[in-house]
Amino acid sequence: MNFFVEQRREVMQHIEKYMLEKMFDFLKPVDEIWQPSDFLPDSTKPSFFSDIKELQQNAEGISYDLLAVLIGDTITEEALPTYESWLTMVDGVTKGEEGGWMKWTRHWTAEENRHGDLLNKYLYLTGRVDMRAMEVSTQYLIADGFDIGTGSDPYRNFIYTSFQELATNISHRRVASLAKKDGDTLLSKMCGVIAADEMRHARAYKHFISKIFEVDASEAMIAFEDMMRKKIVMPAHFLREVGLKIGQTFGHFTDAAQRLGVYTAVDYVDILKDLIEDWHIESIGDLNEAGEKARDYIVKLPERLLRIADRMKNPGLEYKFSWIKA
Repeated sequence: MNFFVEQRREVMQHIEKYMLEKMFDFLKPVDEIWQPSDFLPDSTKPSFFSDIKELQQNAEGISYDLLAVLIGDTITEEALPTYESWLTMVDGVTKGEEGGWMKWTRHWTAEENRHGDLLNKYLYLTGRVDMRAMEVSTQYLIADGFDIGTGSDPYRNFIYTSFQELATNISHRRVASLAKKDGDTLLSKMCGVIAADEMRHARAYKHFISKIFEVDASEAMIAFEDMMRKKIVMPAHFLREVGLKIGQTFGHFTDAAQRLGVYTAVDYVDILKDLIEDWHIESIGDLNEAGEKARDYIVKLPERLLRIADRMKNPGLEYKFSWIKA
């Protein structure tokens, strides 16, 4: 096992220089990128209170399920300390504190930090949310941590982030579309810019994995297979509300997302297909026997998952979240 750990560290060091050269193809300059205050009412202006009133009027049209999904998304984004600390524990990332992979991690975290800030302030201003109940859920999610089945392996972790960034892009993009239909153009714009961030980050992690496939294809393929066998769990899979046990709220949150079509079982399959295509899984050569078996499993998986998705019924059970004021 120590051999494989050291091998992965060497691979991470090998592609680190390349990553540093390409890093700002996927990130934007701090002075130029959007900030939450660009979208929210400005407390220094005379129109501040009238702007809040307009925001609240537009937010009244947001459906119950959409508001629940938005709150769940916000809590997920605000659990950023968990994700940053997780990335710092990945083998090959902890080296080069002043640069290298830690530089990427800090810059990625800085961009992601804006998402929770923006959505939290928006939800506070709508007047429709029990902020304390939401804040309790956020604190629980950070305190409870998460177990995504990657350990400290950089291959499995970056495969996970590649998948997860695509999933969050879909979720925020769909919320943006539904918000626009419900008449809240401000929320639509906010979720749209967050979705764009997530897509840039997804391209970065997919790019990093593609470089790993170039130098350690068999082990990367085995890692990909392992993550898909375990299934990609969402960062908020431990989501709960006050008085509930770990994870008890997550199913209700995903049911709401499924009912709205914000994120579905078919989206999960489409992301897998996207990764198979982007990483040229079917045409990668020089695989060992275990790598070939892993590839066989991966390329057949989308069809299997689609058959399962076709049999799934749209959840009809409605749930009253403590986050939303009656």
